[in-house]
Amino acid sequence: MKSDKNTAVISVIGKDRVGIIAGVSALLSENNININDISQTILNGIFTMIMLVDLKDNVIENSDITDKLNKLGEDLGVTITIQHTELFDRMHRI
Repeated sequence: MKSDKNTAVISVIGKDRVGIIAGVSALLSENNININDISQTILNGIFTMIMLVDLKDNVIENSDITDKLNKLGEDLGVTITIQHTELFDRMHRI
């Protein structure tokens, strides 16, 4: 993955339920954060999603989007994390 200060990885994990993708997508759209790529699956009732998002045109501070994603995760009963791709790459380097 190419590191870029304007891109981030969002991961969502939790018990599957209606509205997870809609909720996350709506929050990102409201803050002008574009989804560049997305992978989602359900394994034995556990919902997992990884998104690559573009932050270059976002209309919110990064700390505020983290707070909003955490709150949304609580509301949806899932765990949502966001990391800049540079940090993600460093953490997953062999």
